[in-house]
Amino acid sequence: MAGATAIESIRAIANPPSDEETLTLFTPSTAEVAAIEKSIFTHPFTKRLLDDETYIASRPHLKIPEQLRAQNLTGGTLLGADKIAVPPLQFSTADGSKFVSIQYLGSALCGHPGIVHGGLLGTLLDEGLARCCFPALPNKVGVTASLNITYKAPCMANQIVVLVAETTNVEGRKAWVKGRLETLPKTEEEKPVVLTEAEALFIEPRQAAQMRRVVV
Repeated sequence: MAGATAIESIRAIANPPSDEETLTLFTPSTAEVAAIEKSIFTHPFTKRLLDDETYIASRPHLKIPEQLRAQNLTGGTLLGADKIAVPPLQFSTADGSKFVSIQYLGSALCGHPGIVHGGLLGTLLDEGLARCCFPALPNKVGVTASLNITYKAPCMANQIVVLVAETTNVEGRKAWVKGRLETLPKTEEEKPVVLTEAEALFIEPRQAAQMRRVVV
């Protein structure tokens, strides 16, 4: 029986859902989560990205086999109604030049009452900037060599935030990326508040050709 579970995980890794399929795999567990999901997909900012052929829309965390999500920080541990309420909706370019991620951050992610923990923001930046540049690397995978973050404003809990990233340079197995986390304005007239800014260097491991099969 234990072997059967392992076989299922291996098959799921070898045959992950497509980017398009991941957009329909999430089912909200409560009415509150369903409302968050709806607010993301109906927002004008999201609609513009979905209509922009420059970007590939996906929910890459849902490519992780369900049996393995509990061992994944952002794909399992941090997901939940009062945490990252719904799987982040992400938009990437095929050449690895640009990236956008939209996520809701709940009250269980706070370092101070009502304020999201800076370490959680660092985690989002690390993963988001990495996902931005991966397509630009020879084997589409890399590890963090450095990550520098500037905290600009408190990130209040129970809101949708947007991560925007851009690959600024690629040299062989190295990629440099800059990005930021900002609020998602509720109206077209309102301007986003920049919460953090970051710069990072990612390096593709020499054994990357073997890693790409198990990294989402």
